Amino acid sequence: MAQDSTLVTFSENWKVYQDLLTKALAPLSPEQLALRAAPHLRSIGGIVTHMVAVRARWFHRVMGEGGDDIAAIGEWDRSNMPLRTASELVSGFETTWQLMQDCLGRWTQTDLEHVYQGEWQGEPYKFTRQWVVWHVLEHDLHHGGEFSLSLGMHGLEAPDL
Repeated sequence: MAQDSTLVTFSENWKVYQDLLTKALAPLSPEQLALRAAPHLRSIGGIVTHMVAVRARWFHRVMGEGGDDIAAIGEWDRSNMPLRTASELVSGFETTWQLMQDCLGRWTQTDLEHVYQGEWQGEPYKFTRQWVVWHVLEHDLHHGGEFSLSLGMHGLEAPDL
């Protein structure tokens, strides 16, 4: 890994954050996973499913990391997919975490500066690998807060984020 102490600090604390989320997630029943903060918002399970799927999509589709197992996880939040149990979601967190850590463990600073270019929905994009890592982290933070708030609204134990 690019042994930058900032990257190490972010990675270590991201793991702590994930562990807090999975601890709160693991005991949830299918009924609890179906709860929503409001009718038009994702369910608790839907929030976590989205978090896991987005990790897989960015790392697999955009950066070419991981195999068919990661590609499959990247589809979990699509409308035609089955609902996932808490155990499956915890496993998805762990699988995507391992992939991300493997990548960060072997990428050099030069690797992190690699630029991806393409087009999405008719618009050109250009971003670095390090931006993708940051984007996935801030996505986890955003939706982790949403997950925690939704748990608390329903009287369920929320992680102390």
